[in-house]
Amino acid sequence: MTTYAGERLIHDTDSHLMEPVDWLASYADSSVAAKLRDLSLLGGGDAATHELVEQCWARRDDPEETAKLAADVVGGPKGYFAYGSMDANERVGALDQLGFASQLVFTTFAHTQFHARGDVDLAYGGASAHNRGIADFCSVDPRLLGVAFVPLEDPQRTVECAREAIEVGCKAAWIPHGVPTEMSPTHPDFDPLWALLSEAGVPVLMHLGPNGGNQLPKTYHNNGRTPGKDFVGGGENMRSKDFLNLYHDAENLLACMVLDGIFEKFPELRCGLIELGAGWVPNLLRSLDNSVKAFGRHEPELSKLTMAPSDYIRRQVRFTPWHFEDVGWLVANSGPELFLFSSDWPHPEGGRDPIAEFQASFTAAGLSEGTTAPFWAGNASFLLGV
Repeated sequence: MTTYAGERLIHDTDSHLMEPVDWLASYADSSVAAKLRDLSLLGGGDAATHELVEQCWARRDDPEETAKLAADVVGGPKGYFAYGSMDANERVGALDQLGFASQLVFTTFAHTQFHARGDVDLAYGGASAHNRGIADFCSVDPRLLGVAFVPLEDPQRTVECAREAIEVGCKAAWIPHGVPTEMSPTHPDFDPLWALLSEAGVPVLMHLGPNGGNQLPKTYHNNGRTPGKDFVGGGENMRSKDFLNLYHDAENLLACMVLDGIFEKFPELRCGLIELGAGWVPNLLRSLDNSVKAFGRHEPELSKLTMAPSDYIRRQVRFTPWHFEDVGWLVANSGPELFLFSSDWPHPEGGRDPIAEFQASFTAAGLSEGTTAPFWAGNASFLLGV
């Protein structure tokens, strides 16, 4: 069988489950299920959301339509309409066509049903249901690697949540990277979390959303001009000016993890920044090193670092470029060890043919297959321990 990946070994570090309407509630305790918000797509009301999702779920009962979708996963529709977007057994068939050796699986909207500041019990109860659900979805095939969601509201409950997620079979821990309300994730109270993930060999991940600054304040769009459309054809997801802003909160958290000594104290902790682009990474490396040059004599914590800040990034952190970024330039100028392949399947943001786009960039940069092999597989193998 000819696959999309072809003969190349590829680990996909970003894919998604498109959740059925009652998916999260079915894994939640009754007290938590009663408090969950309705599943709602960005830019759509709950009634419209439920109707669309239920139609896509019911499609499985139409053998003719299902066979048509199954015949061309790569060229077929994206989002909820994609074959394998919602059903675990279909997902196995979709992955067979894609041909990836493994695939990290994030949820899409589920975290919006429970993760919002103000209700700590709902945050952790919802996360527990989420993690049981994504582990169950991925249990049908060892190539599918479920990503747990781990809130940061309470350090002790965070560790308990992460431990439970590992026990049920999740292979990575997704933390929110929005601005902390009270305590930085680099506070010593969170050290047990980093210790647990390090010892378990489970990477910590940041991903587009949740509670990160994905969009500019809406007042910037009140500009007297015709609004454009986002990736999915509306206007509530992400547009050009939002795109320029989306990684800043994650960059800030990552920089704090370096400068506050998290990677110094936990050298086995692996970290991935997913669906946040990578064009900003070269400047981050320079800026981290310059910050120590400028402030190293005045901030005692910086004197505890035994390496240049950029070396912690190279040792422990990996990034996924957007399919339209010049990844050839990034690898040539920042090194082959930093960047990861991702498809974002079945989300449309991943592009129609990311393999071809990434390869074209490598070819234009004159990079050999040996130089680019870490991008396709080796760096993900390091991050995921596969």
